[in-house]
Amino acid sequence: MNPTDRVLLSGNEAVALAALHEKVNLGTGYPGTPSTEILENLAKSGGPAGVKTQWAPNEKVAFEVAVGAVMTGASALVTMKHVGLNVAADPLFTAAYIELPGALLIVSADDPGMASSQNEQDNRRYAVAAGVPMFEPADSQEAYDFTRAALALSRKHHCPVLLRMTTRVCHSKTLVQPGQPVDAPIEPKFQRAISERVMLPGYARPAHRRLRKKLDTIQAMNEGSEFHKTTRGEGKLGIVTSGISYHHVREADPEADVLKLGLSYPLPIETIRRFAESVGRCLVIEEGDPYLVEQLRSEGIDVEGKPAMYRFGELSVSRVRRILENDLSEEPVPPKGKPPALCIGCPHRIVFEILSEMDCIVSGDIGCYTLGVMPPFEAMDMLVCMGASVGMGLGARHVLSEDQARRVVSVIGDSTFVHSGITGLVEMAYNRPKTGHVVMILDNSTTAMTGLQEHPGTGRKLNYEPTHKLDLEGIARACGIDQVHTVEPKKERERLEQLLRDGLASDELTVLIVRRPCILAMAKQKAMEKKEA
Repeated sequence: MNPTDRVLLSGNEAVALAALHEKVNLGTGYPGTPSTEILENLAKSGGPAGVKTQWAPNEKVAFEVAVGAVMTGASALVTMKHVGLNVAADPLFTAAYIELPGALLIVSADDPGMASSQNEQDNRRYAVAAGVPMFEPADSQEAYDFTRAALALSRKHHCPVLLRMTTRVCHSKTLVQPGQPVDAPIEPKFQRAISERVMLPGYARPAHRRLRKKLDTIQAMNEGSEFHKTTRGEGKLGIVTSGISYHHVREADPEADVLKLGLSYPLPIETIRRFAESVGRCLVIEEGDPYLVEQLRSEGIDVEGKPAMYRFGELSVSRVRRILENDLSEEPVPPKGKPPALCIGCPHRIVFEILSEMDCIVSGDIGCYTLGVMPPFEAMDMLVCMGASVGMGLGARHVLSEDQARRVVSVIGDSTFVHSGITGLVEMAYNRPKTGHVVMILDNSTTAMTGLQEHPGTGRKLNYEPTHKLDLEGIARACGIDQVHTVEPKKERERLEQLLRDGLASDELTVLIVRRPCILAMAKQKAMEKKEA
């Protein structure tokens, strides 16, 4: 197939194709719905001559690896879901100050409506807070075009650029007309520039001023740029929008004047002002937070926002029509679907049966084992974010009465433990509760919830090549844990129960590694081995 033939792609596939056509030097990230398929498609689309692509232990490490590559003049893509950007926020804010010699694109896949997430934060806020230019594609074509444009903008202005996707854009398929691939990748070469890349205060202060000047330059360029689209209608109602909301708007009211923003930070304020003044009434339609409304009103532009009830969940054509009609009546309740549940035969089921029977206070974590909260187990009492289970369990242990403290157990998966659970064990050994503590690492040898990806504990890379396998038992012992035991839950259920009882009764620190591979991951691995053979 000719690389410029039209193809039907999801937004994630389009980003991967654009990165391949730009011949980025490195793609890295951490799997998280709805962003996961970007790196998976990038890894398989280029063959031996394709882009070096890899999973990192977490988003912070992925971001730092990408920054290191870009310091040599390379192009790098780093992907994550919206909450992953919280983990990568520390390097993000300072990387914005640095005169990056290469191109750095950060993909944040937001999840309005929480299809597969613990919150629906709006990462447009990060662009403003960190001072990072941001593109918002509305479909797969724009996901492709904006990926290439963002890499070009990053290289031109020596700054990171954010590509904010959303679940609907990531997973919906639309036609894409690709452009011509670049001839050859950038050849990285390190050149020293200490004052531009070492952010101690004396260098960071002028760097911050440079950043603000860059943003002023980009904003001036953004006025009337090709990244925005104006559709003229009757002139009575004008709608300012961005991302997937544009398509909902066009279908909900084909007669409205519409200004669709593509590069939505820094905003083209004067372009928007002229548009607002050209219509009788100007309304902002946006999913999530009132980001655009607040920005435009702060600039003195008279716009209306959506009622507060439409801040939650994804927008749709019907919801946009309700907004246009200022319909504040109660929305129809969608039909209930089948609730998620642990797979029949999943080794985690045994763990949650035991925790439920023993009436443990369970500090949970992010992964498929989160479904231990569902009936019939109902064996999870707290859940916040990746890696929090250990710290939350320790906090509860420190303050509860002894009889309740001895019921507290922290449960975490193998991929999540590698992501951000190790520091919890360090805390556990450093500030040990009087009653000790029990951590259960549920090791099913995969990152199951996001689609059975590899991680440093599986011994396989993203492309299934063998690599060093992290020793979870060795890490626990090195952190200073007194009792470390590995159990096969199906074959050793009675032993698992006894070890848990002993750990809860003891004042020692206990880590139970409950290890049995996920059946689905085993099937996937066998299929890959057969394909490679």
